[in-house]
Amino acid sequence: MNKYLILCAMVISFSMFGQVNVPESLSLQEAIDYALQSNRTAINAGYDVDAAIQQKRETIRGGFPQINGKVDYINNVKQQFDPVDFNGDGIPEFGAQHQVNSSVTLNQLIFDGSYIVGLQSAKVFLEISKNAKTKTDLQVREAVINAYGNVLLAEESVNILNSNIAVLEKNLFDITKIYENGFEEEESVEQLKITLSGVKNNLNKTKRLQKIAYQMLNLNLGLDIDEKIMLTDNLTTLTEKNVFTEIPDVSDIKNTIDFKIAENDKVSKELLVKLEQSRNLPTLGAFVTGGYLANRETFDFTNSDKKWIGTASFGASLSIPIFSSGQHGARTQRAKINLEKAKLDLTETEQRIKLQLASAKSDFEFAIEDVNNKKENLELAKRIETKNQTKFFEGVSTSFDLRQAQVQLYSIQQEYLQAMLNVLNAKAKLDTITNQSTTF
Repeated sequence: MNKYLILCAMVISFSMFGQVNVPESLSLQEAIDYALQSNRTAINAGYDVDAAIQQKRETIRGGFPQINGKVDYINNVKQQFDPVDFNGDGIPEFGAQHQVNSSVTLNQLIFDGSYIVGLQSAKVFLEISKNAKTKTDLQVREAVINAYGNVLLAEESVNILNSNIAVLEKNLFDITKIYENGFEEEESVEQLKITLSGVKNNLNKTKRLQKIAYQMLNLNLGLDIDEKIMLTDNLTTLTEKNVFTEIPDVSDIKNTIDFKIAENDKVSKELLVKLEQSRNLPTLGAFVTGGYLANRETFDFTNSDKKWIGTASFGASLSIPIFSSGQHGARTQRAKINLEKAKLDLTETEQRIKLQLASAKSDFEFAIEDVNNKKENLELAKRIETKNQTKFFEGVSTSFDLRQAQVQLYSIQQEYLQAMLNVLNAKAKLDTITNQSTTF
């Protein structure tokens, strides 16, 4: 029984050890940090960097000494001549039915132009993988910010709609009593019912969107989409942080990740040209081989009394390209053409990034202006709605005027929430393009 309990404890311990620590609550910055560690796309990008490191090591070690062992067994079922005993000791050394040849060979590359280019290419490939990882992390960060903001937008919308419903239900109750006492028209009751029905319908829709928003956030965090988490930041605070933040410098595009990736592509194409040119150079290598050979009329190679013949040799190999019917030249020209294309792509990328930076900066500036404008409009809409309520219950305003003021208020409330989210998203977009990671 004790052994069984110990085994169960070990299984539970290993199971808990293997589980990912799922957070119960997250601020926006905590969500970003968590996603960079657990988002599946970010993890795969990290694996690509690890693979590039191993590829670089593999390329480097290709120029180190290589040692290989070999054992050949031959059964001469039909022999062309009789066995030959060179030493006169009765042991055939050539032409026996059973032959075993074991050897160990050391090969050393001395010069190969493609190996030198390969070392440079491995370094560039690692740089490409690191830049791709950086770009992936920036995209994951932006996706988390957008998803986090959408959840906050949905939550704020639900709260506001519930508050609006509470006010409308009270208004409907009051106006119904007034109507029942004959001091108000039925149309006033109907107008409020229409408004209340529309707000309730919008609430149901928003609740469904809220669930989807949480699932999208969980997906970007690398969690199960139905995992329950609580967000500790709110949309107002996050917006205020970004409204008063300094707009990053967008003049130097060489620090942007897209420019670095395009530059990596150009360098890789330059190396491909060098690789094709290096194929016209000679290659030089050396080798040392040692082994033992045995010939037997019967399969008794484990008999220590019988003789094994030792062999040893060393040498060098020089390969010189002489004529390839123009293949090398064609491959080199094709590599040069691809290089020219990469140069054009780099120029195109540079111009596109300038446009993207200008557009992202403009969008962020507009988002700040818009949220300030929507905030002022919201205060005005609240005052208008309050005045119309007072006028309506005092009998100096119609139900249509009240409904119009309420619909205007509810619309501006949503516009203000969306404007706050736009600030957050526009800043995230600008950070992605400029290769920045602003802390929230």
